[in-house]
Amino acid sequence: MPEARRGWFGPAVALVGAVVLFRLALLPFAEAEVFVDEAQYWLWGQSIEFGYYSKPPLIGWVLRAVTELAGSDSAFWLRAPAAVFHGATALILGGLAAELWGRREALAVAATYITLPLVSVGSFLISTDTIMFPFLAVALWAWVRVLHEKSGGAAVLAGVALGAAVMAKYAGVYYVLCAALAALAMPAARPAPRHAVMALVAAIVVISPNILWNIQNGLSTFEHTMDNADWVRDPGAKAALNWGSLGEFFGSQFIVFGPLCLGALIWAVARWKRQEEATRLLLWFAVPIVLLVCGQALLSKAYANWAAAAYLAASLVAAPALLRAGRLWIGASLAIGAAFAVILPLATTQASHLSLDGKTLLLGRYVGREAMSTQVFELAKMAGVSTVVADDRDVLADLVYRVQGQGVSSPAPEGVAVFAKPQPGRPPNHYVQHMSYPGGAGEVLFVTAQAGPPACEGAREIGTLQPTQGAYRKRPQAVWLVPGDCWAD
Repeated sequence: MPEARRGWFGPAVALVGAVVLFRLALLPFAEAEVFVDEAQYWLWGQSIEFGYYSKPPLIGWVLRAVTELAGSDSAFWLRAPAAVFHGATALILGGLAAELWGRREALAVAATYITLPLVSVGSFLISTDTIMFPFLAVALWAWVRVLHEKSGGAAVLAGVALGAAVMAKYAGVYYVLCAALAALAMPAARPAPRHAVMALVAAIVVISPNILWNIQNGLSTFEHTMDNADWVRDPGAKAALNWGSLGEFFGSQFIVFGPLCLGALIWAVARWKRQEEATRLLLWFAVPIVLLVCGQALLSKAYANWAAAAYLAASLVAAPALLRAGRLWIGASLAIGAAFAVILPLATTQASHLSLDGKTLLLGRYVGREAMSTQVFELAKMAGVSTVVADDRDVLADLVYRVQGQGVSSPAPEGVAVFAKPQPGRPPNHYVQHMSYPGGAGEVLFVTAQAGPPACEGAREIGTLQPTQGAYRKRPQAVWLVPGDCWAD
């Protein structure tokens, strides 16, 4: 390796490691409770499968491995892998930057990535993006090696890493499209046909267990992905030009990726023809993803993180661009990212009372779940029943977590069982799919977000749980005592 490309790893490890340790150190003090998605991912891992209701299996496997080793299902151990996975991703991207350009660019890329707003959020809340990123970064690094060195080994590594990324989140498939578009546009991005086949076959082998699982389970995960796209099932009725949604999504990317980083990315696209070959290749692994999700936002809706896969390659474009623009630009970008990286973890330690107007909690959706579960368990005890049935996915997620989790705060009383309300047709979530109440004798406590009495005789209303703050501030839950055969066919 040329001298200019050496000496980056030690400083990068020190910088990235310091950020990761800072995040881990604050996790035990976070007042933000286990979120509905985190509780669901944890539950998936309690049964090792090749697929789950709405996502591929890797996040469930990771959480199962970590909590088994830790001997605890507490919020800390559910979230700790997130900071570590992002740290690994930063170093992988730094290594690619070192190979493409040099030491300064490697350090700029690693520092930029680890302080991106999306990474700061993703280091606190475990998500499928977080689990996908290091594998996607390896796939990108290996594919660049394929193109530069014509290496069959690198092609297999790229395919295996991409397959692992897809086993974390289907968004990893974007890279297949990106590689194909790059090959069409750039002669230098065209691999030898045998290398392309080797990579594709390796990826298919890795993801084949999930494909088979979906076939055996009514294409459950694929169906959920189609539901997210919304308009795909009925374009004539559901697709429309929603310019407000597009503006909202694109505007959110200035927060997700950082204003100066996104500005640098847009500037690089505007100067496409003047960019060096490596930068143009990387742009092909970023821009199409953003444009695709913008199209989804225009036709229906898109959440802010749906283009997250674009920002690995985008970091490799933006950070060197800002570095070359001058110390002021890269310094300002890193300062913005560092401020976010410090403020967000600190804010989570004050989640139960942090408010700008003294009325509404800034992180309200991350508190109040534990209190709701505790109240439900207390009402069940007062009513003398040991079975709780609910129809709200958020309520179910926290109830089940506190019934089955080891070492969790406010665990459920001994002997309490939690089930989802049975629903006809295709199950709307994992709990209905696998934990629907089978019916039984006696009465059960029914917690519902729906207005009006349950559709069965003998139901008695106990009351309504309507907190003034937190996750259920606008989603009160009515509590009923109903016969155990209330939902019998």
